Amino acid sequence: MTAPTTDGSAGPLPRPTRFSDVKGWFFTADQLLFDWFLAHQQDRSVPGDLLELGAYLGKSAIFMGARLRAGERFTVCDLFDSPAGDAPNSREMQKSYATLTRRAFEANYLAFHDELPAIVQGPSSAVREHVADGTVRFAHIDASHLYEHVHGDILAARELLTGSGVVVLDDYRAEHCPGVAAATWQAVATEGLRPLCITGTKFYGTWGDPEPYRTALLGWLTGRAGIWHEVQSVHG
Repeated sequence: MTAPTTDGSAGPLPRPTRFSDVKGWFFTADQLLFDWFLAHQQDRSVPGDLLELGAYLGKSAIFMGARLRAGERFTVCDLFDSPAGDAPNSREMQKSYATLTRRAFEANYLAFHDELPAIVQGPSSAVREHVADGTVRFAHIDASHLYEHVHGDILAARELLTGSGVVVLDDYRAEHCPGVAAATWQAVATEGLRPLCITGTKFYGTWGDPEPYRTALLGWLTGRAGIWHEVQSVHG
């Protein structure tokens, strides 16, 4: 469901004063790449909205929101305080995200932006009820780490993205998330996902033509000091 803003009757939460104050796993390399991809799309007037599945406390959402253009929609989908709906997912939530609350996300986001994104409070499988197919230019998936859920999220992203849209998959190589790795590389091997680049924590890909992104990104990396990179061929 698209839930209303959380009741603030419990009192306001402290708001961060700096981006670095927001808790979360969003490292410098990925901040640079998020900024590059979103700026690249903006400079070329690539149409479409923004989407995040799995928000935690809002660190990457805050970053994405800064690149939201007039007339665009930013949708964030997360369980927040809601039950997961299945036992394995519930166990994962309790283990990794026991302190996650919607109020904390909203307080963090509003410390940097005037308005909240459109929030879908529920499982990521519900996102297609709220976002139209073919309308998203940039999607960040960092929700469940369980294979069946990640596979479903990737298939949903394929339908939601525009022809030149970019999907970012978190934890594609983390040792505690083999399901994410399996779903990611399955999508590359059998479902048409084309790799654009990878970092230590995130995979960037598209179902469109990868070459314009690859060429422009390589040019940017080559001209930027202090960022190591190399080129490898993986499944075309």
